[in-house]
Amino acid sequence: MKAIGIIPARYASSRFPGKPLADIGGQSLIERTWRQASKAARLSEVVVATDDERIFEHVTAFGGKAVMTRPEHPSGTDRCAEVAALFSDFDIVVNIQGDEPFIAPEQIDATLHPLLMHPEIAVATLAKAIEHRDDIFNPNVVKVVMDKHGRAMYFSRSPIPYLRNIPQDEWPGIHFFYKHIGLYAFRREALLELTALPPGVYEQAESLEQLRWLSAGYSIAVALTDRETIGIDTPEDVERARERMEPDAK
Repeated sequence: MKAIGIIPARYASSRFPGKPLADIGGQSLIERTWRQASKAARLSEVVVATDDERIFEHVTAFGGKAVMTRPEHPSGTDRCAEVAALFSDFDIVVNIQGDEPFIAPEQIDATLHPLLMHPEIAVATLAKAIEHRDDIFNPNVVKVVMDKHGRAMYFSRSPIPYLRNIPQDEWPGIHFFYKHIGLYAFRREALLELTALPPGVYEQAESLEQLRWLSAGYSIAVALTDRETIGIDTPEDVERARERMEPDAK
């Protein structure tokens, strides 16, 4: 089976306009993400999906491949689906967040592994054990609980599970909590089906599109990683990323 990585990248952002072109140690955010994704052993191709000519020209200038998409997509997944429809010779599509310059190639490979091993699985994603107490209660850190087969039971911005009759300060030492990392692998046909579904009740309540897929009856396999990721959402995050790079080889 052939897999393609698609990196959705838009210029407009209420918190950080032009984010994909932000400089991090001499390379743009989108270039660093593209280069990391290109190292994944199980991806045959990596493409940036964008609605902005500046990003398109920048990607092609550094040797990457980009595809122009419609501007009105409500999510990166919808943008990926438009591009995936053009690449019918690929069986698996990996949606790679364009604001993850330190995503490890091994994390990408781990995410699509369940689809290679289990033909009944249509969607897979990634999670990591939470190490910091504050992340359990931070609504910007999405939590996930899995069944014994490693399938997602639910995603939430609230702490799940809720440990009844136990002081919250003691929760981290009593139970493992997992945070969701927004990296998705889809069978191509499933991606096109999922993006055609109407928004669901739970998706609208939590603003989490994966709840639409669960509500529609799709199983989501959850691969685990022990590596931390750093997403770039604000200009302050860029400074954090630069500081992280200082002790490492650029």
